[in-house]
Amino acid sequence: MNVAALDIPPAAPAPTPAPGFWRRRIVAPLLAQLTQGVTPDKLALTLGVGTACSLFPFLGFTSLLNLGVGLALRMNQPILQALNQLLGPLQLALIFVYLRGGELIWGAGSSQFTLAEMLRIFREASLGEFLARFGWAGVYAFTAWILTAPLLIAALTFGVRPALRRLARKRTA
Repeated sequence: MNVAALDIPPAAPAPTPAPGFWRRRIVAPLLAQLTQGVTPDKLALTLGVGTACSLFPFLGFTSLLNLGVGLALRMNQPILQALNQLLGPLQLALIFVYLRGGELIWGAGSSQFTLAEMLRIFREASLGEFLARFGWAGVYAFTAWILTAPLLIAALTFGVRPALRRLARKRTA
């Protein structure tokens, strides 16, 4: 018997798995930007600047910093704010790294306090007392951040730009 004569429909293709978190939340929005006229170079710079601004060592200022820098440089605000939210845990982890780095740069002794102590004094003492106790820690952290931010921006911008250019070429092909 001829199998073709049975008129059996071809088997349906296996369902493709749903895209994972990385593809759905990171890659797809970047690809969407590339198809909406954002150049790969501008997108790479946005990722670099947004990452550096999101790692600013003072809590509560990163959204405003991203907003201001993004407006001044005409960068994509949704990407900047998404980076800010995504990098929040890393920012917390790096605050004390920036503090220790700044202490090394300034040649200061190592500060002996904990985040819990800092928060307690912030709640219980006046702003003047808090700044008298922890003001130099802020100067140290800011110094380390301002010196490392350009390096981070350059590394990320030049690191992701080739991949974004390849993605853009694939999208247009």
